[in-house]
Amino acid sequence: MSRKSYSGKFKPKNYKKYKGDPTKIFYRSLWERRFMVYCDNNPNIIEWGSEEIIIPYKSPIDRKVHRYFPDFYIKYVNKKGQTVREIIEVKPKKQLSPPKEPQRRTKRYLNEVATYLVNQAKFKAADDYCRDRRYGFRILTEDHLVK
Repeated sequence: MSRKSYSGKFKPKNYKKYKGDPTKIFYRSLWERRFMVYCDNNPNIIEWGSEEIIIPYKSPIDRKVHRYFPDFYIKYVNKKGQTVREIIEVKPKKQLSPPKEPQRRTKRYLNEVATYLVNQAKFKAADDYCRDRRYGFRILTEDHLVK
């Protein structure tokens, strides 16, 4: 049985819109790839980048400062003709809610809790970063990225 690859390298058609090195664009999920195609093809998006911004955050797990690379930065013209900048994170919907506690605390459950807590710390840091710069911050799930 062959497994499909959900990660790979993306080659934009409109590489001049890409902020960063357009030969080093990688996606880690098909949802990320779908958003890259959208950014590349949407005429309202002036520029975009993937994992080009670094936001420091403090991990609730080890209490150390780590570096968070949000999935996307986009700059676009909205319906009112205003230029808008946003940071976009693409996540599975299930990672946005705390995991349900099972009867027995398994290693998998503990990993899911750690992932959830770290993601919350990243999202708060991104929200603060964006507020300081007058950017928007959005988390997109599979619900937003369906055709």
